[in-house]
Amino acid sequence: MTAKENARASVDEARGALVDLSHRIHAKPETCFEEEKGCEWTAAALDDANAGFKIDMGVADLPTAFVATAGTGPLHIGICAEYDALPGVGHACGHNVIAAAAVGAGIALARIADDIGITVSVLGTPAEEGGGGKIFMLERGAFDGIHASMMVHPAPFELDHMPCAAASMLNIAYTGKTAHASAFPELGINAADALTVAQVGIGLLRQHMRSDSRIHGIVTKGGDAPNIVPGDTTGEWIVRAPTLDRLSELEPRVRACFEAGALATGAKLEITEKCPAYSEFADDIDLMALYRRNAIELGRKPLEDASSFPPASTDMANISLAMPAIHPLLGLGSFPAVNHQPEFTAFCATAVADQAAIDGAVGMAWTVIDAAADEALSKRLRAAAPRG
Repeated sequence: MTAKENARASVDEARGALVDLSHRIHAKPETCFEEEKGCEWTAAALDDANAGFKIDMGVADLPTAFVATAGTGPLHIGICAEYDALPGVGHACGHNVIAAAAVGAGIALARIADDIGITVSVLGTPAEEGGGGKIFMLERGAFDGIHASMMVHPAPFELDHMPCAAASMLNIAYTGKTAHASAFPELGINAADALTVAQVGIGLLRQHMRSDSRIHGIVTKGGDAPNIVPGDTTGEWIVRAPTLDRLSELEPRVRACFEAGALATGAKLEITEKCPAYSEFADDIDLMALYRRNAIELGRKPLEDASSFPPASTDMANISLAMPAIHPLLGLGSFPAVNHQPEFTAFCATAVADQAAIDGAVGMAWTVIDAAADEALSKRLRAAAPRG
């Protein structure tokens, strides 16, 4: 058998285990940095495959992160697995499918790694949903020695890349002073008013920012009772722009809106970053072209034009600035059900999603095989100066 035939056979053989993994993770949604079972099950699926993985758990001082490595070839490829869910709507971004696809690709590549001249690492990466797990793993050495990385992600439509925006996630806290809202309101400092002023300012700011940027947030605490002047309020906001440079221009204007709320009411303001900023994505054109060709061979149909596809954000983008990387989207044909809706959660445990995980695994494995066989591309990737 050829290397590609071998890889596909390995994924087909593991299909039952991969679908079971996807459904188990889907049935037990765990949020940011709390993915104990998701991490354990994903690592165990690699170990149970007897494909020669050396698995290190709790890497980068993150209890729900791991790195599983096999092979000794000169080209070192990283396959990223995600398994965190969203609050309230569970696996409405399909990270269960991502984990299964990563495990499938990892198993397929591990069994032929030395034959095709690669080392493969499957990285269990927690907290993509607002925690920046991959960024911490990058900064703390978990990606050291890896030449190129990839992952796949469920979406309503099939694309060979993910339209991506840089994003900053902010925690907002106002501290005022409680008082009886009817008898002695003049003795209070209304922290909820401060948040209201800030939101009005952000609403007005939207008229004067570029159409490719976004500001959105929630109030996580607005007060305790209607007859008590709110003494403390909190919220979470996300600011997005096409690039980190553009984000650095917009974010101070958003912060000024929150400062205006404090100034208007006399409340004290504290702004903290929930996690490091997510960057724009630098797709590796050669790897993306290989993946696209392989996806088409598998019967998938990536859209030709993604210009109208709205951007999201991911910490995988930060990896792409450190090394060659791709992040294709696996179309589930779910529209109008879209990511972060309960209807999309339901789609991510269907036969369509199961097949997407299998196709994603084979597509990534074939892409790595093609990259390793392309002498010029392999040389370029190996010369990309990996960290460490």
